[in-house]
Amino acid sequence: MLNHIVIMGRLTRDPELRRTQSGTPVVSFSLAVDRDFASREGGERQTDFIDVVAWRGTAEFVSKYFGKGRMAVVSGRLQIRDWTDRDGNKRRTAEVVADNVYFGDSKRDGDSQQQSGGYNRSYSDAPSGGSYGGQNNYGSGGSYGGQGGYSAPSSSDFAELSDDDGDLPF
Repeated sequence: MLNHIVIMGRLTRDPELRRTQSGTPVVSFSLAVDRDFASREGGERQTDFIDVVAWRGTAEFVSKYFGKGRMAVVSGRLQIRDWTDRDGNKRRTAEVVADNVYFGDSKRDGDSQQQSGGYNRSYSDAPSGGSYGGQNNYGSGGSYGGQGGYSAPSSSDFAELSDDDGDLPF
């Protein structure tokens, strides 16, 4: 079975970071995602508002670097949750559980928050290899099989070429 979704849109509100009773960080936010086609009646593009939830390190990354209006690319899985509202009515909600979150715009295109990054910055809780290692039980702390960490490249990760004759090596 395959359940994988990738969406790109702008945050409709600031991410809301919370912690479960066991202290696990979880963030929820919503993305405004434009459809690729225009409606027949008015010729205008429709927008979908999609709820997203991220856990652990991904949640902390999103709450730190993203804000309302910032473009984000989310890769994850679609999850349908059944719940009961305050009046006792049964409800059903569809949301994306984020495995990876990427910046969809550059720093100068985003909002006025202090942010680092560009198109290639992301955070993932998935183990190396990019696969999802477990399941989350929303609101209960769940189990998650992935470990990960966000680390931006430092200047020591790059070296100056000593034999630079101006020709490209490819």
